[in-house]
Amino acid sequence: MFERKEEEGEMSFLEHLEALRWHLVRACIAVFIGGLVCFFFKDFIFDKIIFAPSKADFVTYRYLCLVAQLIHIDELCISPPAIDYFTTSLGESFMTHFQISIVLGLILAFPYVFWEIWGFVSPGLESKERKNAKGIVFVCSFLFILGILFGYYVFSPFAISFLAGYAIEGVRASTSLTSYVDYLMMFTLPTGLVFEMPIVVYFLSKIGIVGSQGLKKQRRMAFVIILIVSAIITPTTDMFSMLLIAIPLYLLYEVSIIVAYRVDKSR
Repeated sequence: MFERKEEEGEMSFLEHLEALRWHLVRACIAVFIGGLVCFFFKDFIFDKIIFAPSKADFVTYRYLCLVAQLIHIDELCISPPAIDYFTTSLGESFMTHFQISIVLGLILAFPYVFWEIWGFVSPGLESKERKNAKGIVFVCSFLFILGILFGYYVFSPFAISFLAGYAIEGVRASTSLTSYVDYLMMFTLPTGLVFEMPIVVYFLSKIGIVGSQGLKKQRRMAFVIILIVSAIITPTTDMFSMLLIAIPLYLLYEVSIIVAYRVDKSR
């Protein structure tokens, strides 16, 4: 379809808007279908996915305790305190359920959504640029899902344990359902976007905004920032827990440098 449009000549502004509209419509339909599927599995979604990182038997806590026994660092074996959930309004449970369904639908449909976005953007690129960007849908989808999994299985358990276990005399650990879900999404969705850093750096390097030399000069600063963030969210004082979060993020930065270097070299 896109090649036929190119053969006929450049599309007008209204034709571009019409094409964009249909791409967005199809993407929204995919998100709706994914969200609808999630909506009908309410008990499984809440018990096995949403509330799982706040339970002591979550897979991350179990493996951390196993590693703690092997390397004899007891502080590494962390566990979240018991949390009481409550609602503050009549429709909070339903609206939270609806919100979660849409977010999970977006995550499930992300490869197709990005494919639709790329389908709109790619006809405006030159053939050489399209060739260089071959496989970008798979790479972006893989990085996004990888970031979501990292945020869910690594970032969220440490953050939830730290925030829920932060004690103040006379205050009992409890939270509203909306607050917990908002924090869980804040710990997962942004990491999915952060893991897209190599792709963002690739396009910024192509248009000359960033370069490998500039990223190399900021390497120390990036490493320090990553360590500070990791130290803040880690509820223990041992170095292993902090590095468990810091190392993947720093490796992502190094991959971005390699991507920018290859773009610079291709010029």
